[in-house]
Amino acid sequence: MKNFLNIYTDPVYSFTFVCIAFFLMIKYVHIVATKKFGIGLILSTLVMFILCFMDPTFTKNFFITNDNVPIIFLVFLLAWTTWFSLYQGVRNDNRIAKGLPPLEGTPENREKVWAWPNLVYTELFAIILGTVFLIAWSVFFKAPLEEPANPTWAPNPAKAPWYFLGLQEMLVYFDPWLAGVLLPGLIIVGLIAIPYIDMNPKGNGYYTFAERKFAIITYLFSWLVLWNFLIIIGTVFRGPNWSFYGPFEVWDAHKVVAANNVNISEMLWINTLGVKLPENILIREVAGILMTLAYIIGLPIFLTKKIFNFNGLFGKIFNGGFLGGRYLKSLGWPRYALLIFLVLMMLTLPIKMYLRWLINLKYIVFMPEFEFNI
Repeated sequence: MKNFLNIYTDPVYSFTFVCIAFFLMIKYVHIVATKKFGIGLILSTLVMFILCFMDPTFTKNFFITNDNVPIIFLVFLLAWTTWFSLYQGVRNDNRIAKGLPPLEGTPENREKVWAWPNLVYTELFAIILGTVFLIAWSVFFKAPLEEPANPTWAPNPAKAPWYFLGLQEMLVYFDPWLAGVLLPGLIIVGLIAIPYIDMNPKGNGYYTFAERKFAIITYLFSWLVLWNFLIIIGTVFRGPNWSFYGPFEVWDAHKVVAANNVNISEMLWINTLGVKLPENILIREVAGILMTLAYIIGLPIFLTKKIFNFNGLFGKIFNGGFLGGRYLKSLGWPRYALLIFLVLMMLTLPIKMYLRWLINLKYIVFMPEFEFNI
């Protein structure tokens, strides 16, 4: 079992499993959003973690420093809040389907109370409990402090704080200006643009899933599948030399990982055509430039045209969904263009991850002369 987990927690497998699990969660949300499923998921996860923590290598890899400890609690808290929101949303969807108001709209839940003393007392008790927890935490867990900085020695692996490890993991797949500046900036721009793109009044003030499927699925995919996956991988599974290590694998600074990274230009001119790279930059990178333009400009236009008649889930997405033009008609070209651009930028992360894992692709466009690499 340990060997199995060491092999299949490799990102190329584990990320695929996470994507499949996310798809099944959305498809069978009426089963996931039940008390029996939630209790069973929590208990089975606890049992699995208890069994794994009996192994000293697993415990050392997870608790390499004391500041990794709260991440375990945050993962459980993340799973709980996600399940609870889906549970409440499905309950309201069932009520709305029967012609009843959502739970938040019932008379007993619409009763208003004064902020003083009701809200203030609740906040006061929360502050007291939080203070007690932090004091107990500081007593039982030492601060992860090391010796004074030494310019002649660097830790291996050198990791940022856990909340920055998503960005640090992105550096494996993107150039620093993309992973550290552009993509995080687009996340902020996307959050700012949400009220101006999504003007659907449904779901305001109450939980729902059926009335806001696109918004909820897009958010959960970007937050759970992408961002939290990168944080967990960077925190737990990246060891010396930023190599991947399974949960039961001993960290070895001498581990050798074959990584013959290539660029699109090298794959085209050297590997396929068998000639040396052209000296002209544009000719050398023509394949990558055309692929990038086709993805950013051509793909959004192509998806609005009903060229293929998809069935099932793909039919809902392409024929009548936001990719098929339904949102184009309701939003108009400016807002639709911003929406699809942000979605495509989000999808560049899993695309680039798979390209790196499967064919060792480093850059699609490689222009070190201008420090422009994609």
